[in-house]
Amino acid sequence: MWLFYTFALPNTSEGVQTFFREWLPLNSVNEALVWVICAVGLNIVVGYAGLLDLGFVAFWAIGGYTAGWIMSTFFNQITNGFYFLSAAPPNQPGIHINWWIVLVVAGCVCALAGIIIGAPTLRLKSDYLALVTLGFGEIIPQVFLNGDDINGFNFTNGALGIAPLDNVAPLPFGPAEITIGNANIAISRPLGPFDTTAKFVLFSIVTAFAVFVSLRIREGRLGRAWLAIREDELAASMMGVPLMRSKLAAYAVGAFMGGLGGVVYAVHNNSVFPDRFNFSISIILLAMVVLGGMGNVWGVMIGALLLAWFNSTGLPQFGDSFNAQFGTDINFPSFNYLIFGSILVLMMLFRREGMFPETRTRQVLQEAERSDDEELDGGEV
Repeated sequence: MWLFYTFALPNTSEGVQTFFREWLPLNSVNEALVWVICAVGLNIVVGYAGLLDLGFVAFWAIGGYTAGWIMSTFFNQITNGFYFLSAAPPNQPGIHINWWIVLVVAGCVCALAGIIIGAPTLRLKSDYLALVTLGFGEIIPQVFLNGDDINGFNFTNGALGIAPLDNVAPLPFGPAEITIGNANIAISRPLGPFDTTAKFVLFSIVTAFAVFVSLRIREGRLGRAWLAIREDELAASMMGVPLMRSKLAAYAVGAFMGGLGGVVYAVHNNSVFPDRFNFSISIILLAMVVLGGMGNVWGVMIGALLLAWFNSTGLPQFGDSFNAQFGTDINFPSFNYLIFGSILVLMMLFRREGMFPETRTRQVLQEAERSDDEELDGGEV
């Protein structure tokens, strides 16, 4: 896609360029990658371990604010500035750390938050766990919203948020670029807010890392423990699977992905504001996991890309085309949650395993339910 937008699209006709500019702008693709990273993280918690989490947006927010704290001039009490491999201009106050390191720091902070929150709550099950995580997801954004005066210390800047963030650079050394054909590609130049093509490459690398980690863990011992807990917690416990340790690991790894997504989102918008992290984000992420197929990383990726594009570009563009064609004035984007809710209901009724389920999940969900007599007989027919 990067090759297409960099080399092929500029050489196409004006009509083709207009179509892609309206229906598939690279800015929307970059935002969709943020959703993919977070959906892959939620899939570890919900799809692998079977833990219903309705507050995943909290990790997204923590990751975003971590980027805001250590990639900007926000902490201006440090008058001479603290720099570490940063592409920020010199002699600025605040903390300025290279964004690759910020990704690791934010992921670790979120993983620690996941362990702290998960330790007392993961003993709960099903609906009770969902309610607790929902509360966590509501509390964290409120903390950021009201954190501008904590005993006189401005911790989050309240509703004003943190902006702008430092420009990111692909590599932490002096200016350098490579030339391919007529295109000059900066490989270490600080990227501005409108360098969407170069940011697409960076965001794709982070997305590929999240997918790789998810797939590798899924095939390992820890991944098999998560699947055992998801399918029958009691049987997994009897087989020696450490329930709490495995659940905490799922929560921590999922939170780490949420932290990565938060940093990418903050860099994408060049800012972080508390009102961006509302409850609806958790529901949309859950819809992406359910629609794509719980447990299947590739299915979740497709579900996230489809819903993210539909929400940000597809539905508004369809509405504009419809209104222009029929002379109406319908606000189609306002119906997005109605459409998402309807999709979830239909999926639960007719295809619970999602569009692209993993084989194991499909077999479990398509098993005929046992009658009461069969259960009393120990499952013998």
